[in-house]
Amino acid sequence: MNAKVLFLLGLVAVVAADKRPAPALAYGAPPTRFDDSDEVIEPPKYGYDWTVQDAESGNSFGQQEARDLDNTKGSYTVQLPDGRLQTVTYYVDGDSGFIADVQYQGEARYPDSDEVGSYSPPQQPSARYGAP
Repeated sequence: MNAKVLFLLGLVAVVAADKRPAPALAYGAPPTRFDDSDEVIEPPKYGYDWTVQDAESGNSFGQQEARDLDNTKGSYTVQLPDGRLQTVTYYVDGDSGFIADVQYQGEARYPDSDEVGSYSPPQQPSARYGAP
C-alpha cells in the first residue's frame, strides 16, 4: 500500500514539474530601444567628484570623473603610506582602451630604525601530548 502511494506522489510531482514553463535564457547587451514602447534609453553622460581629507590621520584621497558617450576622463588621488600623494589621471576615448598617467607628489619618508621597534614573531605555544 505504501509503495502505491509513493509511486502516485512521484507521478504527480513529475506531471506538475513538466507543466512549468522553461525560463527564457537570454545573454547579451540589453536593448537600447523597446519595440513595444516609445521609451528610448539615453546614451551615457554623467559626472561626479568627491574628496576625503582626514586631518587626524593625514589621509587625503578623492576622485572625479566625467563621461559623454564613449569618452571618459577622470583622476583620483591617494595618500600613500610613505607620505607621497599619488595622482592617476586617465581617459578612455572610444575603443582606445584605458590610458593612465601616474604622478607622485612629495618625497617618500620611512621611519628611522630607532623609531620602529624590532619585530619578533608571536610565540606559538608548544604542543603537549599526554593522557587526558
